[in-house]
Amino acid sequence: MEDLFEVSVSERDGASVVTAVGEVDVSTAPELRQKLREQPEGRLVVVDLSDVTFLDSTGLGVLVAARRRSQEGAPPGELHLVVTRPQVTKVLEVTGLSEIFTVHRSLGDALAR
Repeated sequence: MEDLFEVSVSERDGASVVTAVGEVDVSTAPELRQKLREQPEGRLVVVDLSDVTFLDSTGLGVLVAARRRSQEGAPPGELHLVVTRPQVTKVLEVTGLSEIFTVHRSLGDALAR
């Protein structure tokens, strides 16, 4: 059975929340990329990965590119991650990306800024 992948966008407390569910890999990353590109410049974008079960290098590339775009926007914005699953945390730590992203343990924490 193939894992279901979904990505949705909502507005919360003046931030865009992009929520991904399932596996973020070479086949699903383009959908996440598109949703992230649609977000307005100059604001906080929170990528909620709480329900992501797998994240490969393609997905990591999408997140890095989105962070770069947010910082280079006019005006600049911020991109934060919500990560609760150990396997996703480990990928971010092993790649060193946990040092460049602001990572939160809950959506509430991310929005509390």
